[in-house]
Amino acid sequence: MLIITISIFVFVTLGVMAVYWLMFRPPSAATERLRRMGDAEGAGPAPSVALVEEPAAGGLAERVAAPLQRLVPPSAAEARKLQKQLMQAGYRSSTAPVTYRAVQLVSLVGFPAAVATGCALLGRPLDSALLWIVGSFLFGFMLPRYILKRLISGRHLRLRWGLADALDLMVVSIEAGLGLNAALVRVGEELRAVHPDISEEFEITNLEIRVGRERDEALRNLAERTGVDDLRSLVAMLIQADRFGTSIAKAVRVYADSLRTKRRQRAEQAAQKAAVKLLLPLACFLFPTLFIAILGPAALNLIDTFGKM
Repeated sequence: MLIITISIFVFVTLGVMAVYWLMFRPPSAATERLRRMGDAEGAGPAPSVALVEEPAAGGLAERVAAPLQRLVPPSAAEARKLQKQLMQAGYRSSTAPVTYRAVQLVSLVGFPAAVATGCALLGRPLDSALLWIVGSFLFGFMLPRYILKRLISGRHLRLRWGLADALDLMVVSIEAGLGLNAALVRVGEELRAVHPDISEEFEITNLEIRVGRERDEALRNLAERTGVDDLRSLVAMLIQADRFGTSIAKAVRVYADSLRTKRRQRAEQAAQKAAVKLLLPLACFLFPTLFIAILGPAALNLIDTFGKM
């Protein structure tokens, strides 16, 4: 037990020293000189502005994730997939993938180290401690992925519920004489307090159109950023209406009616699922309590009667 305790202490100490060295080590003179030369050769003041506005957490996360990047470098397909998932979750920063990898590394190392320290302090046997450490490693591996999936599904739900209101407002704006670009701006401004996610996506689309990107491409980017099927259908409908010269107001009105019907059907489906989801809590918590309250006095009377016999 003493050897196990000393080994765990040495492992945790070396791990903390390695993390500290990776996070706070000063850059070498050659690296600093190359960085200054790259900043000096940049075009205009844009590199310095980007360097000032970059959050400090990005550099810290990059240092933490550097060992994982060297040990398990992600492929191009995995990097694109991770970037797309983070974008759908609402994280569009260039440092978001590095931060996610840093969280993965901390989760993979932190949970097993904490469990190993706890098992050593409690005096657990080696077999039981090894089982707990492996379980904590799997938990640390799955936790960031699960949280990312939950963030994506939550944002998809908010976008889906806000899209119907956005389309109603868009129909009113287009029928009032505004163009599609102006209607996107108006919808983004009006829904900023109620549905901030859909408002932000519309504002980004309008900014892409303003900087010179084609409307079709900007709308496709909207569907790609969100990953919501309803928005994909809306984008396809708007592109077809714009390409063939049909009335955008009439097309948006028809699609808004169908989307409102679909939202009502989803609400009815969720209400039907609620009865099935309540079976497990009722069977596990409510029914045993009722049985104890109803049959408890009778059971006590039977115990007294058989005790007197």
